[in-house]
Amino acid sequence: MTRDEKNMGVLVHLASFSGYLIPFGSILGPLIVWLMKRDEYAFVESCGRNCLNFKISVIIYFIISGILMLVGVGFLLIGILAIFDIIVTIIAAIKASEGESYKYPLTINFIKPRAY
Repeated sequence: MTRDEKNMGVLVHLASFSGYLIPFGSILGPLIVWLMKRDEYAFVESCGRNCLNFKISVIIYFIISGILMLVGVGFLLIGILAIFDIIVTIIAAIKASEGESYKYPLTINFIKPRAY
């Protein structure tokens, strides 16, 4: 695996932090990198798919937490979820820099691997 392939894998994960600055950036950032490089690098295809599945899952969990704010417990869940999101994304970026594809916990698989 080349250094460029590892760097692009790291970029897929770190691009999701744009969501803290841009609405839906947590999905758009990794999506752009993934779509640009997935055919060139199999590792980026795997990293992008894993990252996008996780970020879509997190958005669903945030929506559920928002609904649970009506009963009070959602406030705590949103805080825990935000910290969890940051920590596992950093872990995924570190694993990608080592050439490992990270499987995020609590992920719903919306995007399946392509059949070649």
